[in-house]
Amino acid sequence: MFDLQGYGWMLWDGLQMTLLVGLCSLVLAILMGLIGAWGKLSENRVARAAAATYTTVIRGIPELLLLLIIFYGTPTLIQGIAEDLGYDIIVDFNPFIAGVLTIGFIYGAFATEVFRGAFIAVPPGQMEAARAIGMSSVLAFRRVMLPQIWRFALPGLGNIWMVLIKATALISVIQLEELMRKSFIAMGATKLPFTFFFTAALMYLAITVISMLGQQRIERWANRGIRRA
Repeated sequence: MFDLQGYGWMLWDGLQMTLLVGLCSLVLAILMGLIGAWGKLSENRVARAAAATYTTVIRGIPELLLLLIIFYGTPTLIQGIAEDLGYDIIVDFNPFIAGVLTIGFIYGAFATEVFRGAFIAVPPGQMEAARAIGMSSVLAFRRVMLPQIWRFALPGLGNIWMVLIKATALISVIQLEELMRKSFIAMGATKLPFTFFFTAALMYLAITVISMLGQQRIERWANRGIRRA
């Protein structure tokens, strides 16, 4: 029943692509989250409004719909604008880039709230004390704020990663050959849907379990020297 008919290597290739998309998307999500959190906590009204609009709009649109808009809609929009300007061009959006941008932007909105909470959790007096002893704003942020922000943000970021890695399965609809797409291809060739979809499920589960164990180790490292109440 679990004979992969020689397609095990295909699923392995798909797993590697899934992890690559997930990691690249996580990096983008963290970057967007930091920028979004800064915007939400900024005294600048424009920055606050932009950050609030970003999180509201992105979290309010279904992930699959946003992926289709970026992959199919954006090239059409660019081509239409180019035609209006008198240019005849063909825009072909790479599925990998479209997938990373979509997932990164979506989970960047959730990371924004994680980082916002982490910023608020650090007592403001610590930054003031760092400035009082002569540290520049950048140095104080890097040495005082950032290590503590990561400590507070790690649980939330870990949860985002585990949801994000499963969301990469959506990219199969734009023909990127990640784990879900490879499972479909193998299933179509062998007519064994249970075998390949169940194997893919086990692979996703393995990623989740390994990620949970890794998150626990990272959190213990980040909290070393912190006295528990």
